[in-house]
Amino acid sequence: MTTQPPRLLLVEDDTEIAGMLKDLFDGEGYLVEVAYDGQRALHLTLSRSYDVLIVDRILPDLDGLDLLRRIRGKGVATPVLVLTALGEVADRVAGLDAGAEDYLVKPFEIEELLARVRALRRRHRDRTRTLLLGSGEIDLALRRARLADGGEVELSPREFELLRVLASRPRAVFTRTELRNRVFETTTSDSIVDTYIHYLRQKLGRGAVRTVRGTGYRAGEL
Repeated sequence: MTTQPPRLLLVEDDTEIAGMLKDLFDGEGYLVEVAYDGQRALHLTLSRSYDVLIVDRILPDLDGLDLLRRIRGKGVATPVLVLTALGEVADRVAGLDAGAEDYLVKPFEIEELLARVRALRRRHRDRTRTLLLGSGEIDLALRRARLADGGEVELSPREFELLRVLASRPRAVFTRTELRNRVFETTTSDSIVDTYIHYLRQKLGRGAVRTVRGTGYRAGEL
């Protein structure tokens, strides 16, 4: 499979700043989406996968710190850089306590911002070489599943990616359409998801992926 560009969600209500930052990160090879309010950011973060989030603190509809608390409460581990004009020590402490990994005050130097985002992604990759799935785990580097009994199972690229998406948010329920859009070509039918769920269960056991009737699928146990 080809390497995908890093995905970045920018949460910023100032359209001028948001446009400047989007152009900046587009130029650095990121795939950038922008949310101009906290509720939109919450929806995107819970329904899509990102490599890093850049979040302003003062946002319409949902404050940046409330956004952080909610996504952390849902098990989203994506690294977050808070980018804000609120620079007092108490503000920094509040941001870090809410779940941010880093905090940068406006105005900022472009090179420092880029370096901090690179560092966040690097540390996150180092921490997430494996994903837990029940008593087993997924080795992201070797692209295989390790079972609770110590056995290892080779996975095809599509099987691996499907299992990785499910395990990245183990408490989330994904619809077939969401899984198709993330793992397969969007021109294919949703039924291809069912086919690959069947393949995974054949290799890993029926408990590896759970069916949520009327909704879709969620991670199970290895």
